[in-house]
Amino acid sequence: MRLGGARRLRERWGSARTATRWTAAAGAAVVLAGGGGLVWGVAAGGEPAVRAQAHRIEVVDGPKNDQRVTLDTTFYRPAGGGRAPAVLLGHGFGGSKDDVRQEAEELARNGYGVLTWSARGFGRSTGEIALNSPDYEVKDVRQLIDWLAKRPDVRLDGPGDPRVGMAGESYGGAIALLTAGHDPRVDAIAPQITWNDLADALFPNGTGQGADKGVFKKLWAGLFFTGGAGEGPAAQSSACGRFLPEICSMYQEIAETGRPTPQAIEMLRRSSPSQVAGRIKAPALIVQGQADSLFPLDHADANARAIAGNGTPVSVVWFQGGHDGGAPETDRIRGLVRGWFDQRLRDREPASDEERAAPFTVTRAGGIDSSTQEVVVEPAKAGAYPGLNAAPRTLPLSGREQTVHNPAGGTPASISALPGLGALGGLGDLGAGGAAEGQLPVDMPGQSATFDTAPLREPLRLTGAATVRVRVTGEGDVPLFAKLYDVGPGARQGVPARRIAAPIRVQDAAGGREVAVTLPAMDYRFDSGHRLRLVLSTTDMGFATPAAPASYKVAAVSGLSVPTVPALRADPAPIPSWVWGLPLVALAIAAGLLVTGRGRRGAAAPGRKDAFDPELAAVPLQIDGLTKAYKNGHLAVSDLSFRVEKGQVLGLLGPNGAGKTTTLRMLMGLIHPDAGEIRIFGHRVTAGAPVLSRLGSFVEGPGFLPHLSGRDNLDLYWRATGRPAGEAHLEEALEIADLGSALDRAVRTYSQGMRQRLAIAQAMLGLPDLLVLDEPTNGLDPPQIREMREVLVRYAAAGRTVIVSSHLLAEVEQTCTHAVVMSRGRRVAAGPVAEIVGSGRRLEDAFLEIIGTGDST
Repeated sequence: MRLGGARRLRERWGSARTATRWTAAAGAAVVLAGGGGLVWGVAAGGEPAVRAQAHRIEVVDGPKNDQRVTLDTTFYRPAGGGRAPAVLLGHGFGGSKDDVRQEAEELARNGYGVLTWSARGFGRSTGEIALNSPDYEVKDVRQLIDWLAKRPDVRLDGPGDPRVGMAGESYGGAIALLTAGHDPRVDAIAPQITWNDLADALFPNGTGQGADKGVFKKLWAGLFFTGGAGEGPAAQSSACGRFLPEICSMYQEIAETGRPTPQAIEMLRRSSPSQVAGRIKAPALIVQGQADSLFPLDHADANARAIAGNGTPVSVVWFQGGHDGGAPETDRIRGLVRGWFDQRLRDREPASDEERAAPFTVTRAGGIDSSTQEVVVEPAKAGAYPGLNAAPRTLPLSGREQTVHNPAGGTPASISALPGLGALGGLGDLGAGGAAEGQLPVDMPGQSATFDTAPLREPLRLTGAATVRVRVTGEGDVPLFAKLYDVGPGARQGVPARRIAAPIRVQDAAGGREVAVTLPAMDYRFDSGHRLRLVLSTTDMGFATPAAPASYKVAAVSGLSVPTVPALRADPAPIPSWVWGLPLVALAIAAGLLVTGRGRRGAAAPGRKDAFDPELAAVPLQIDGLTKAYKNGHLAVSDLSFRVEKGQVLGLLGPNGAGKTTTLRMLMGLIHPDAGEIRIFGHRVTAGAPVLSRLGSFVEGPGFLPHLSGRDNLDLYWRATGRPAGEAHLEEALEIADLGSALDRAVRTYSQGMRQRLAIAQAMLGLPDLLVLDEPTNGLDPPQIREMREVLVRYAAAGRTVIVSSHLLAEVEQTCTHAVVMSRGRRVAAGPVAEIVGSGRRLEDAFLEIIGTGDST
């Protein structure tokens, strides 16, 4: 009965916590009238309106130029009139021209004529998908360029030669590269998260032996090919969907065998920029995602090196997102694309430094915005693109030869990358590797060999692709999956530096074979005291592995070669001038409060009860009739009364919006109640009351000076209290925080969980008699939550008192001795947790009735 009732309570609270999100859409009245209809985009904020027109353009393609296809297109006229450069904007695989409408409108407002189109086989275009083949999609786009050359609003470089750039993501990025390699009229390109060699993308091999000996990327291949089934006028009823039949047949054969045929390799390579990049003359802005196991960073590297080899200007950007997810950085990337086209198509400087692409840019997680709790992304730039093997350092690896097993059927399989997990890999710069044990099962027991470096004596920034030599012994072909882990001090498992594996296939390994392994390229910071761990696993959920059970031996025969790019520099974020004055202001306020507080001690406020009640001198907290209403009429707290005794851990329990945080803010003297009073050890709480020095608190999220280290923030906070340094009990607080070497890093580099722990340590400075924590477990992983419970229990056992607010019944049940349950600002129930839980059905029924009817008890 108890578990069932608790579940009902959680479900009801869960629904109450669901916030309604309002999306304000400014502008966007669109009218489409037939195949050549007008589309009017109404701009917001006084921006120029966008005038666009849909067209059905007939093209001829195929190896023999005998196929007729109708492409569904829209042309966005350049704002300002006259002849302007044009941009061809491609869409991603499985999408259509509608996916890039917003970007097209932005470019049009910036003075470009923009042509978007649904590629053959997608959207409302006819034809069949040919994977950007030169015989099909490339021919289609070349005819779109012919069409642009005939428009009166497109600038020409010569007869039939428009000034034109191309941009797009993934499928749209590849067509930009391929078209630029086949058509010299393309003047600038900005391909994003796309491939260099499609065969190597689907059959990667970290030993460099080529796709014919690679490991089949079955998960992504399945999504890639089934995503082309689609609907629309060209869809077929067969399993081939909208693919060319020969491409569908190729995939079906590969999916059954897990091995590529020579014909498949040839077909995939014909649709690859690797075949034409050596003759691309259009300046290229190459943008690739760090959270991308479909087309990892080495594809961007191969494209960049081939194009730069022609003497063509190239800039490379590694950003936080990608096909796996992560931060898309949409505004930043679009700004760089606009700036690139401004330079290359309009011969003018970008509108701002943020739109100017450096030769090499890497975006990094720069901390947590305390107001939004979102990761702040910052660019680091270098004056030259260094490739993937710059300035390597060799780190010795420890670990004997190990035996690993491939399970029957390849199941259960280890997990490295999955669509949607990219966000987890972007937290490395925030210290996630040090404490994120047990986040997600990655490697199955018995299936992986591990080799560790010694703990780092100083931080190490890996930028590029690490390499290592290993010896593998096993019958037949041996597939393995290599990846890097970040192992913090005292951690056993660690976490992946990036959730991407480098598959390798070692052939003829019966007598032992030594191979060079290139690990996935990445940009990742390993902190001082951390170890780098090389992991070689026999299985991976994203790849095809042998069904037969087998055992292999694996040994590391060299150190780990780690590339670095010291030239990468991030522009320091400007610190507002007022930040530097905060310490002095805080000290002045603290001194003033102490002086004025001493003068009022024991005095009575006019017209009110005595400021001190000696009968309550031993009572940590008593609240009587507390009420608070806001100007909008919302009654946040209504006639709330309860008492807390020494040694108790009291849970202030209720759904979001119950009035818990408002109560705590009044308890701290931050806001004034409209009625009622709060007494701490007999003293009435007012703003700046001296008794507040006996209270430590953490309410409404952590707030720190981001440019200072965690240790300096704690020191500054304590000095602002004006109390002697010896009373801080700093070491006890630091033991609670358990931040290791991160304690001496700038707080702006902390993860949310690290900030949470630092804030709790700050609240415990001075070992206050009354400790108040608002949702203290937010941002903590399960081991840290268990540790936090133990800390709070020990803290109260020493004769102190703890108040914890939470909306989680289970959390209060496991941590607290007593509870006060609130709903809509009112007290629902109060008493020992054992008593409340023991009579759970009575409590839950009362609570559900209250939130359902609005009545009070």
